[in-house]
Amino acid sequence: MRPAGTIAYFSMEVALDSRLPTYAGGLGVLAGDTLRSAADLGVPMVGVTLLHRKGYFFQRLDAEGRQHEEPMVWSPEDWLAPAPATTAVEIEDRRVNVRAWRYTVTGSGGATVPVFLLDTDAPDNDPRDRRLTDHLYGGDDRYRLAQELVLGVGGVRMLRALGYGNVSRFHMNEGHAALLALELFAEELRRTPDREAAIDRVKQRCIFTTHTPVPAGHDQFPVSLAEAVIGRDRVKTLETLGCCDQVLNLTRVALHLSHYVNGVTRRHGEISRSLFPGYPIGSITNGVHSVSWTAPSFARLYDRHIPDWRRNSASLRYASGIPLEAVAEAHDEAKAELIAEVNRRLNAGFERRVLTLGFARRATPYKRHGLLLHDPARLRRLAAGPGLQLVFAGKAHPRDEGGKALIQRVVQAAAGLAPLVKLVYLDNYDVRLARLITAGVDVWVNTPRPPWEASGTSGMKAAHNGVPSLSVLDGWWWEGHIEGVTGWAIGARERDGAAERSDAADADDLYRALEERIVPLYSGDRARWAALMRSTIALNASFFNTQRMLQEYLAQAYLGG
Repeated sequence: MRPAGTIAYFSMEVALDSRLPTYAGGLGVLAGDTLRSAADLGVPMVGVTLLHRKGYFFQRLDAEGRQHEEPMVWSPEDWLAPAPATTAVEIEDRRVNVRAWRYTVTGSGGATVPVFLLDTDAPDNDPRDRRLTDHLYGGDDRYRLAQELVLGVGGVRMLRALGYGNVSRFHMNEGHAALLALELFAEELRRTPDREAAIDRVKQRCIFTTHTPVPAGHDQFPVSLAEAVIGRDRVKTLETLGCCDQVLNLTRVALHLSHYVNGVTRRHGEISRSLFPGYPIGSITNGVHSVSWTAPSFARLYDRHIPDWRRNSASLRYASGIPLEAVAEAHDEAKAELIAEVNRRLNAGFERRVLTLGFARRATPYKRHGLLLHDPARLRRLAAGPGLQLVFAGKAHPRDEGGKALIQRVVQAAAGLAPLVKLVYLDNYDVRLARLITAGVDVWVNTPRPPWEASGTSGMKAAHNGVPSLSVLDGWWWEGHIEGVTGWAIGARERDGAAERSDAADADDLYRALEERIVPLYSGDRARWAALMRSTIALNASFFNTQRMLQEYLAQAYLGG
């Protein structure tokens, strides 16, 4: 069943192509995967985001592990087509002209989804306004709020200018786009003087997906700044709508003006309901685009044994019938590509037959990059016989000094672990590198401090390549974990008090899993390890994909009304 009109999908970042710096991490990758699945399924969708002429940043690490940030250098004209329309928004009582660039996502069956990237670098704009869409997650609060006004209000106006008058649903991927509801409300008031009817109409058309279980992670701005940037009249409107009190909280705006709100895993849905009591918050667990995140060796394997997997991700459950040796061979090929990349970059002397663990996440304290390195002596003892290789990657936000310090500690730990444990930190983590790491390691490690992991999708990508996870029971792993079948758990399945567990206790769990289960299995029984990889594909890849996710959005949020 198809929606009655177009679904407009708004996201501050979208990973469209690894060569386009229009994303920072997981949120943007999820957005890109969602749009690709929409094209695969023929869902009438249009994407709206910002252009980000200087991207998030290009990361370089020096010998001590210090992060250095550089602007991304790229030319939109090389990749995108100019859209045949312009619009404008009012920022600080100035008219700011907005143009757009088009990128077309083509699905497996030939259907397309257009994505429009908004750009304020127009010749007739004030010089400071021309820079508003340059940096992803850069600048101060004023810069961020101005960007969110361009995305939300400017995005709705751009769709109208482009002829999208039949949008039936506006999906906000996180709260950055929440001001689109304010523009929709203004449209409704031009049609009817009945404010309550106008509010109901806006709610019926808006969907909001929240991605953070941490109160501090929701965008909030002082009312004085909001009045200066978006205008006093707009702030008064938000106050009368009941979603602006003392501060402008974009999450509150989205919650208040959406008919459907969801967290991104079942556990995150529970946490969101506790953070925002009184709002009916459901859950739709995230996924990844199966074809995009499956390594070439596994894609060929699936083509042979599961011919319809590209059209039907759920059919990956039939991986249970693939011969074990064929699974092992596909992984060996993917691992060889990663090892070659590591050695080419860093001359690290990595070996194909040595157990290799992967950890690639945004570098910030709650992700606990150092947990795997908590007890270096124990780690060296673990590797004394078979050896051990560790691949780290991930960027720290330029203002996150704690995250930067984490990277330094990981890089500086390498010398003390060698030669038994070989450790590398690959800089400038992007989609291309993520594909190599998630497919090429033997075990995916994830150590967030519960309950701060809303979802996490890297382990889902690994699962598409038969890579099991060793992870804290939080986010998606709460649903995907079957001990010894899809991977292993760090810590107990606790709902209350999980955040009170110490790093030492979780590190001990991690080491015991490696010592007692993972290393003996990897070193001692190739067939049982291949069976583990196969069950990871059949049970996790077949479910944790954006095709299933989008079908749930269709059933629960997009259809009807």
